[in-house]
Amino acid sequence: MFESNDSSGNGPIAESSSGQDTPRDALTEILRAGAQKMLAAAIDQEVASYVAARSGLLDESGHRLVVRNGFLPEREITTGIGTVPVKQPRVRDKRSPEQREFFTPAVLPKYLRKTKSMEELIPWLYLKGISTNDFPEALQSLLGTDAKGLSASTITRLKSVWEDEYAEWSKRSLAGKRYVYLWADGIYCNVRLEDDRQCLLVLMGATADGTKELIAVVDGVRESELSWKEVLLNLKSRGLEDAPELAIGDGSLGFWKALRQVFPTTREQRCTVHKTANVLNKLPKSLQPQAKRLLHDIWQAPTRAAADKAFDLFLNTFDAKYLQATECLAKDRDELLTFYEFPAENWCHIRTTNPIESTFATIRLRQRKTRGCGSAKASLTMMFKLAQSASKGWRKLRGHTHLKDLLQGVRFIDGENEHTLKEKKLQRSSENNPSKENAA
Repeated sequence: MFESNDSSGNGPIAESSSGQDTPRDALTEILRAGAQKMLAAAIDQEVASYVAARSGLLDESGHRLVVRNGFLPEREITTGIGTVPVKQPRVRDKRSPEQREFFTPAVLPKYLRKTKSMEELIPWLYLKGISTNDFPEALQSLLGTDAKGLSASTITRLKSVWEDEYAEWSKRSLAGKRYVYLWADGIYCNVRLEDDRQCLLVLMGATADGTKELIAVVDGVRESELSWKEVLLNLKSRGLEDAPELAIGDGSLGFWKALRQVFPTTREQRCTVHKTANVLNKLPKSLQPQAKRLLHDIWQAPTRAAADKAFDLFLNTFDAKYLQATECLAKDRDELLTFYEFPAENWCHIRTTNPIESTFATIRLRQRKTRGCGSAKASLTMMFKLAQSASKGWRKLRGHTHLKDLLQGVRFIDGENEHTLKEKKLQRSSENNPSKENAA
């Protein structure tokens, strides 16, 4: 690309190397030039303030000890609009080594080569399915052909950084944390250089203010009791003292056995989506649509009594000919309907393990693109980074204001606060007996 003056005399405009004017490139060059001037002005002002604040430091001859002294070598910063050249003023401090200070602009940290948005762009592209070999082409399309330091080898270095981040995150303190809800699931991944599928044990939690957080992502041995117990005990060893009010998971016996040993007071809720799939698998395809409607009538019932009635209807409908299906449903009856004892606004969150399933669905898209990670460690690290990326878009639970009542021991009956139910009952009683109020 080179510059030429336009006929209006407004200064240089950018042209492509082929000699054709490209308005988009011209606009980019204008933005880059503006960014360069603004950055230079900000740094210059910061240097001036720094030197002025130390103007009282003088030597024996009355000369200032802290002064400007030319510029440091020019460096290029990769930004979202391409590469921007920057020259930083040099500050000379002539005091003794013990008193000497080194100036670094707040807007231009030492060794900065990429803006924060660019540092986030690279892992985002990789995690969303851009393969390592496709990186140069993708980045040139976004940033221009002069973008530097963003080759495929960048990903190799990033993987090492992610591994360190995961190791530090896995040891973080959980002291003072309180999770009201706990979602658990096992995520299976293909590892390209290994024969067995990898099983990652994932835990998510919801705090008292309704914020969803990733608690653990661990490489386990299937979904065994021992693996889950190790995960839960590790949480306790890092300071998680208070047991969650409710745990949500599928029918994996390993997790529930481990939970009862580590957090025996935590209530259990089976995932209705997993249970629906398991029951339907035991029925002929011709009956599955009808069975699915009947199962949804259970989960969507407004009260526990209505759910029990719909539950019995399903059992009576299929028990005679399809005993396996009805036994699969009946064995977890109480655990499937635990959610009725929690705030109704939370039901859509706590009936299923969807918070985990939806978050890690992107890993399957990524794996189809790259045919799986090369190692179990790389797969584990990628899952961790995917969850971190996804967590930025997580919303608080619906009806999270009820969670404080839940923690204070308030009972919920068919999703309603027991105190609210009493008030409604008193109000109905007064409406039905107005004569007593008048007499009073």
